[in-house]
Amino acid sequence: MPTITQTPDGHVFDCEEGDTILRAALRAGIGMPYSCNTGSCGNCRFQLLDGEVTHLRDDAPAWSERELKRGRWLGCQAVPNGDCSVKFRAMDQYVPYNRPESFEAELTGIEKITHDISQFMFQADAVPFFRPGQYALLHVPGVTGARAYSMSNLGAGGTWQFMIKQMPSGAATGQLFESELGAKITIDGPYGTAFLREDSPRDIVLLAGGSGLSPIVSIAKGVAKAGMLGTRKLHVFYGGRDVSDLCDATVLGAEAAGAARFVAALSEPDATWTGPKGYLHDVVFEDMGAALKDCEIYFAGPAIMSAAVQKMTHEAGVPQDQLHFDEFY
Repeated sequence: MPTITQTPDGHVFDCEEGDTILRAALRAGIGMPYSCNTGSCGNCRFQLLDGEVTHLRDDAPAWSERELKRGRWLGCQAVPNGDCSVKFRAMDQYVPYNRPESFEAELTGIEKITHDISQFMFQADAVPFFRPGQYALLHVPGVTGARAYSMSNLGAGGTWQFMIKQMPSGAATGQLFESELGAKITIDGPYGTAFLREDSPRDIVLLAGGSGLSPIVSIAKGVAKAGMLGTRKLHVFYGGRDVSDLCDATVLGAEAAGAARFVAALSEPDATWTGPKGYLHDVVFEDMGAALKDCEIYFAGPAIMSAAVQKMTHEAGVPQDQLHFDEFY
């Protein structure tokens, strides 16, 4: 088993065969910076000081020949070939609340949410607790590489649920949507830092686009379970292209649905649609405006939506530490 020595903080940790340096660090309780876990964001870059590593993905979007020449690798993709010395700055905000584990789970149910989003329910024994808004890596049989999906339920009883969008020609979603009950899958988690902040006294704004609905549902359920609805307002905005993408507030669970203000918006509606029209970030700004800066804001959705929401909230004066999102797409 390779041993990883980290500077400048002096951490030393083991890495299971085939595991990545990032995941090994998090399993050891070390706060290595990260977000997407799939090679897209680049937040987990590190300097290789000694030893050799192999990338799981040669085509990782956040890595290039220039990075290689500088001796920089992605922690979420780098598998050590032996003992290594690495350099990255560990940070307290990335220390996992619950250390991620890899375990086998059984598919126990599938529920249709919209025309192309279904909720997949998995059951496993003796697995870690997760916080509302976190995600896991699913290793789908017959598909190379893990896929990141957010949980849509609360972490209790070994049940892990995911609202997943079927992607055209998607290898992983193609397999998942053809799965039969009883199928086994490997889940690795929990991961993610965009989880519910129960100690924040501010009102809560949740924004979801497409399958970004999954972590937003989990957070809404967490708000209800934590008893936060008595002292905070909950605003939920969900965006789609047309009416086939729609769902209603019942997806949030009975308690949250009864208390939340749920707003659905469509960017390409037909003539029958009478609700808000336009891109979600514009709808939210028009609806809430200056009030956004006094809210705790969580959002999830496609990369283009994420970038637009970040720009909109910056222009609305929202402090950066009140924005919560994970960069995996």
